[in-house]
Amino acid sequence: MSKVVVNECQNYKIENVTEKINNGIELLGGWDAFVKPGMKVLLKVNLIGPKPSDSAAITHCEFVRALTRILTQKGCLVWIGDSAGGAIAGIAPTTQSLEISGLKKVAEEENAEIKNFDKEGTVDLGDNHSVIERLYLAKPLFDADFIINLPKLKTHSACIYTGAVKNVFGCIQGLRKAEYHKAAPNPKDFGKMLVDIHEATKIGLHIMDGITAMEGEGPTAGSVYSANKILMSTDPLALDATAIKMIGLDINDIPILQAAIERKLGESAADEIEICGDYVEAPLLQNFVIPKRFTSKKKNDYDAVIKVIDFLKTKPKINLKKCQQCNTCVDSCPMQAIDRTTKKIDYAKCIECMCCHELCRYQAVDLKRVNPVAGIMTKFYRGNYK
Repeated sequence: MSKVVVNECQNYKIENVTEKINNGIELLGGWDAFVKPGMKVLLKVNLIGPKPSDSAAITHCEFVRALTRILTQKGCLVWIGDSAGGAIAGIAPTTQSLEISGLKKVAEEENAEIKNFDKEGTVDLGDNHSVIERLYLAKPLFDADFIINLPKLKTHSACIYTGAVKNVFGCIQGLRKAEYHKAAPNPKDFGKMLVDIHEATKIGLHIMDGITAMEGEGPTAGSVYSANKILMSTDPLALDATAIKMIGLDINDIPILQAAIERKLGESAADEIEICGDYVEAPLLQNFVIPKRFTSKKKNDYDAVIKVIDFLKTKPKINLKKCQQCNTCVDSCPMQAIDRTTKKIDYAKCIECMCCHELCRYQAVDLKRVNPVAGIMTKFYRGNYK
């Protein structure tokens, strides 16, 4: 039996969010069951791109502030981290996303540390995985003493719903996301990869920001819905099953979660999930709009997904005119793929984690389109991610 706390929270006022989170954690055993003074606690947010917090596309910065203060008062060192989703289209917007979201400001004001996954190093998890040849994840996930997953309650135009299980896709750094999407374009296969990540990272707690949610054509182009809910659990699948029920669907409607059900990442059956907190059963969100794809009979073309990813393919390249020979890119590359003298990148070794791009102080690492036509077509919106 898994427990999911569902608490009502009308706004992002820090006193309200703090009270509701603390009340929920008490029902899960209290903070002492999860963290101790001196621990490094990573808050893995949803930072899909350079979006403001009131867009409902990302974990709200004030939600993160409340948790940061709670954990700081418990004597913990708080890390706030993610790799933004824009890298799937060959753009690396994590630095800008942290600023536009307000998370950078929160970290500065609350004495927390930002962990931009694209510049923090990589851990090789080997080759024993479901659908990808080798799994590389951001190093802070393994340096932290405890991880709290902070997903956003959102729809997803391709996956129907995105929540606690899917939020770990941001554990993959930079442009590597595109390669993993290409390896698993089918939602069921993609779900297998997500379970691999969960099993590798051992996240201890999941707290969903559902105060504002996104309905319609999420995860970025939908509309803001005032759901006024915070969901908490140690079980990501049970949390998602509850959230999915709240928006009027069944977990079996979500192909991306089938692997999590089959591999028993957590509980999915209603009779194995205890709802507690301000509710004793999952409250229905009235008139919540789900993506059009859910009712569409059009067959998904996963080969087309691969073609689009290949078309938008980007690789890092050292701009020798800008390069100051500081060798930060060389020293930060986890795969030692950059020649110290020529600055040429060995793409057979490169895992496209974007450490070189994010760490260069002179903006000398460019992202070059493999297909020049794609570069021309995307130049009009690329500026939004710089």
